[in-house]
Amino acid sequence: MNALLCDFATALYYAVNVYTLLLLVYAVVSWIPDLRRGRWVYYLASVIEPVLMPIRRVIPPLGGLDLAFLVLLLVLQLLVRPAVAHLAFNSCIPLY
Repeated sequence: MNALLCDFATALYYAVNVYTLLLLVYAVVSWIPDLRRGRWVYYLASVIEPVLMPIRRVIPPLGGLDLAFLVLLLVLQLLVRPAVAHLAFNSCIPLY
């Protein structure tokens, strides 16, 4: 049971890291119009936009600055990532 929880927590930790990386790639793509070519941008948007839309309903963009992106990045880095890392550490390290 503990090994299964350890594997799940580790996979969740890596998923949060990959999502953060995808979020940063999405930001770079939105700043550089030449990178918006190709089908991969639509796939990237289909992963990122559903999470950003509810945040944008509460905090709309101000003067071209998308605060939803910053809020999501801060929540991932300051709340979710440390909590998942704590879960992974506690489930993978046996207590004696």
